[in-house]
Amino acid sequence: MISPATDRICIVTGATGYLGSRVKAALERSGWRVVSLSRNPPAGSGGVRFRLGDEVVGASLAGATALVHCAYDFKEVSWARIRAVNVQGSEKLFRSARQANIKNLVYVSTISAFEGCRSLYGKAKLESEAVAHACGAVVLRPGLIFGEPSAGMFDRLVRQVQHSRVLPLFNGGSQLQYLVHDEDLSNIIAWCAAGVFVPLNSAITVAHEQPWTFRQILEEIARACGKRISFLPLPWRLFWAGLKFGELCHLPLSFRSDSLLSLMYQNPTPSFDAQRKLGISCRPFQFRPNAASVVL
Repeated sequence: MISPATDRICIVTGATGYLGSRVKAALERSGWRVVSLSRNPPAGSGGVRFRLGDEVVGASLAGATALVHCAYDFKEVSWARIRAVNVQGSEKLFRSARQANIKNLVYVSTISAFEGCRSLYGKAKLESEAVAHACGAVVLRPGLIFGEPSAGMFDRLVRQVQHSRVLPLFNGGSQLQYLVHDEDLSNIIAWCAAGVFVPLNSAITVAHEQPWTFRQILEEIARACGKRISFLPLPWRLFWAGLKFGELCHLPLSFRSDSLLSLMYQNPTPSFDAQRKLGISCRPFQFRPNAASVVL
């Protein structure tokens, strides 16, 4: 059981990850005591042992006011395992949170989750959204996350630009991306944990409304770094097949086939109605060399 040292205790899953660590910091700045759920909580940290997909004893969460669920297990590649760990695991977590009478629940989904999405990541998040809604959680769909310091998916793009002169490009790099600064997103999540925003029947897209094409993002990174780059057109399906084959052979890959599928089939017209209705404002994307960090 969590020791009620303060009335403002928030449980955060994935608190050791990029976004989770930013959320933890934002909550602590607002006066919350944050309890991390992780596989191996450090001794004396006050963390709770947790592995997504396992049963969660509701009593172990007692005393918390809010729960923010950021965790997602990317190691699984088959749909059966992805669903068992991430979707059913989220259901177990939210069910236990309700049993523990945690008042405010927040589920961090993704802009890649929408009706008709093709990636397994998007589908798992979409199913988890339904579970979260059923438990009365606020559901957020952040866009591509950037911030400082460098980390995550966008950091990979930055490193590619910094260390390469020729970059692969699929379909001309026309895929639309909507971006959100990690500080804006973390503050919004903290507001949700405090009950500022009431749960809606639909997910809330959180991002600046100006879209950037994938090519424009790479060009902006190159411009800010003072680099000249060229693009090499590649057939994305052939590249996807190569990644898929590597995954089937259990090769250590830095990029997943499902991430490519998500990039190629992003939602071109996400709804910002809920964001506008709630008065949520996100800063526009601006790249700063050696200080950018974005995750999908």
